[in-house]
Amino acid sequence: MHADVHHLLHTVTAAELHSRAGEFRLPRAGLRTRVGWTLVEVGLRLTAQGREAAATTPRATAFHPA
Repeated sequence: MHADVHHLLHTVTAAELHSRAGEFRLPRAGLRTRVGWTLVEVGLRLTAQGREAAATTPRATAFHPA
C-alpha cells in the first residue's frame, strides 16, 4: 500500500473513532465538581468529629496524693 493512501485511511479512521468516542464521554466538569464538593463535605465532617471527640475527652489532671 502506498504511504499516502495508508496515511489517508489512517486519518479517516482515526477521525471516525474520535467522533464516535465523544458519545461515551461523561461531562468532566460536572463530575469533577461533584467529586470535589463531596471531598469538601467529608473533610468538614471529619474535622467536626475531631472537635467533638476532643471536647468530650477528659483531660488529664495533675495527680495529688492524699
